[in-house]
Amino acid sequence: MIYIDLFLGFLKVGIFAFGGAYGAIPLIRDVVLSYGWITDDTLTYMIAVSESTPGPIMVNLATYIGSNQAGVFGALLATTAVVLPSFVIILLLTAILKNAMKNRYVKAVLMGLKPSIIGIILATGILMIFNRCINSNGINIKNALVTALLIAILYSSKYLLKKKLSPILLIVLSAFIGLLVF
Repeated sequence: MIYIDLFLGFLKVGIFAFGGAYGAIPLIRDVVLSYGWITDDTLTYMIAVSESTPGPIMVNLATYIGSNQAGVFGALLATTAVVLPSFVIILLLTAILKNAMKNRYVKAVLMGLKPSIIGIILATGILMIFNRCINSNGINIKNALVTALLIAILYSSKYLLKKKLSPILLIVLSAFIGLLVF
């Protein structure tokens, strides 16, 4: 039964995840928590680990959760399920892409999806910040200070360095600050 649940749960993520991995995090959270595979705290940590390891976040999370729940076969099954819809869609789109991109309705749908995806990613980020910084005991000072410091580094780098900070460098800084603070 766990194999069917893993396959169907991550197939659902793969089918309905638009906007990349960050847009899929709410859906992954919903599926994983509804099955009770891991806790919300563990999922948050796994998202952080998945961001700092090579490979797509959805694949890393599916592999970890599949392995955690059903061993190597569970990892293979969950990973296959999460990438299968994208693989099939890319094959189909490649065949019809030339004509479809000329269609004004297709262009309109794609333009309409962009702000929705941005909103989903922004809402997920804000939710994760609030979940880490504010809990039932009040404000977690360490988490709030680390978050504020990282935001300050991100935005001050634009003005001081006259360029955006590399996401990889920001992840490395986050890991280093986390080691110092926690």
